[in-house]
Amino acid sequence: MDFSDIAQRGLVLLGCGKMGSAMLEGWLSSGLPAQSVWALDPHPSAWLQQQDIHLNAALPFDPALVLVAVKPQLMQAALPQMSKFGNGNTLFLSIAAGITIGGFEAILGLRTPIIRAMPNTPAAIGQGITALSGNHQIEERHLVLAEGLLGAIGQTLRLEHEKQMDAVTGVSGSGPAYVFYMIDCLAAAARAQGLGEDVAMQLAKATVAGAGALAAKSQETPQPDINLGKIVKGYFSHWPNLANGLPRRPQFRASRHQAPLWLASKPRDRLAWCHLGW
Repeated sequence: MDFSDIAQRGLVLLGCGKMGSAMLEGWLSSGLPAQSVWALDPHPSAWLQQQDIHLNAALPFDPALVLVAVKPQLMQAALPQMSKFGNGNTLFLSIAAGITIGGFEAILGLRTPIIRAMPNTPAAIGQGITALSGNHQIEERHLVLAEGLLGAIGQTLRLEHEKQMDAVTGVSGSGPAYVFYMIDCLAAAARAQGLGEDVAMQLAKATVAGAGALAAKSQETPQPDINLGKIVKGYFSHWPNLANGLPRRPQFRASRHQAPLWLASKPRDRLAWCHLGW
């Protein structure tokens, strides 16, 4: 991406924990001059201290962008020190969870260009997805700049309005935790069938990672019920004992929202249905 405006005016990181550091690392490796970056963090990591940036130093006069990456509970104390850049030409890009655009406008001013973004935890390894929503001061150039910067940690998408951010939080924001839980369920099912701890976890992680990669590359929407009858027939012809106590498919589909609790409590059922493609 084009870092010329940032290189000239500067970029401020308000908070630089794991997510901020992952983004900064991507920017630096993509050609952003380290001396164009200012970071404010009360507890900088060893990695951050080793970078040739302005760390906890006096800020530039008119930065091109301020990335707000502090924890929500620290926002009221941290954000007011950025108010001098409000109602001007500085773009504010927030990745702080739960803080609305209105909350930023109350401190920074209504004429401040503000973009609220919601990344998720895989962004720490460059495999995340981030949704963006801006206020009425946002222009196309602002969105392009934000998408270019957030592209360092994965995919980006634009929302029609900020209210959709709640759905994003529930799906991509909270989703990784459910996936981790499913990995744990798969590993527990494997252990229940006699596999060792290491083998069970390796199988579980590789299964979820591979299925995710396959879904991402597929041009079609994943359909777990494709050829279900054939799969069931072939599966239980090899492991007929696993059918004991297995709930019927309609019952399972009707209570899919309760599946994590059900899967956790029934290792035999869990193994069978996970194999069937739930």
